[in-house]
Amino acid sequence: MKFCRPSLLLAGLLLTGCGEPVTVAPGPSQAPVRVSEARREAPEAGLRTIGVVAPTEEIRLSFKMGGVIASIGVVQGERVVRGQALAELDRQEVQAGLDQARALAQKAQRDLERGEALFADEVATREQVEDLRTASEVARAQLQAAEFNARLARIEAPADGVILRKLAEQDELVAAGQPVLVLGNTSSGWIVKASLSDRERMQIDLGDAASIELDALPGRALRGEVVELASAADPLTGTFEVRIAIADAVEGLVQGLVAKVILEPAAAGGPVTTIPVEALLEADGRTARVFIVARRDDATIAERVEVRIGRLVRDRVEVLGGLNGGEQVVTEGASWLRDGQPVRVLGSG
Repeated sequence: MKFCRPSLLLAGLLLTGCGEPVTVAPGPSQAPVRVSEARREAPEAGLRTIGVVAPTEEIRLSFKMGGVIASIGVVQGERVVRGQALAELDRQEVQAGLDQARALAQKAQRDLERGEALFADEVATREQVEDLRTASEVARAQLQAAEFNARLARIEAPADGVILRKLAEQDELVAAGQPVLVLGNTSSGWIVKASLSDRERMQIDLGDAASIELDALPGRALRGEVVELASAADPLTGTFEVRIAIADAVEGLVQGLVAKVILEPAAAGGPVTTIPVEALLEADGRTARVFIVARRDDATIAERVEVRIGRLVRDRVEVLGGLNGGEQVVTEGASWLRDGQPVRVLGSG
């Protein structure tokens, strides 16, 4: 009988029976990683967004009738006052229409008077006189319409405001009702137009307070209130528009000023799970993948997990699903990991 020599076992060889040696396969290598804890914490006070300042109301101004623009007396960005003349059509065609309507009205009146005289002499019938009276009334109505159109051949500012856009030029032919100028009505105040994600939209309601800071007015915080919320997302951006009325009176505001807004939801949500941004892999805006460190069969391994993500809060991101809080997520070395690969934790990143 042959006996196995212990020295061969110490040398790392396995003997099957007492015969042929088999080399021991090396164990899988441990990838070095750094980790950070998925924390449960109270949500940051307020929702932060960026918007632009605009007048509360925009009025599109046009002529009642078509024609050639004789003059536009304002430029884009100019401040105007109620009743100020802004633009006017060429009066030649307008005046010709007015003169024609006036002449027809005068003729119809003369025909009526002559018909009534003939009726008195029993030459004309009552029916003929009634027809002449109807024609005279129609002609007068047409004259009133021409006079009305002539007055509206001139655009006047309906309120104090600022010219936001100039959509036509002098000597340009415009159709009836075609917008020529867009007026921002500043007498009704100013608003901030901003955008929210779908999750943020569901946290905000009409009447919620807001704090507004303008780059043009550093160091000054303005009070605001949510006055309008979009009920549908923008088809291009997928975001929801919110309008915040500026409650404080501020001189010198102009359209387009950049505003930093902090919205204060009336009902703040509960604690949320957050992880460092650098832990995210293959993020697509709503979902991402992360690796967490787990113990399996006395081994420390990396486990791949898909998570739903929310707001970015400074250097951390909210996790809406996939983690419960307390997990150790890989922040350094995740790019080279495989699901189930053994890891060696170097420390917290």
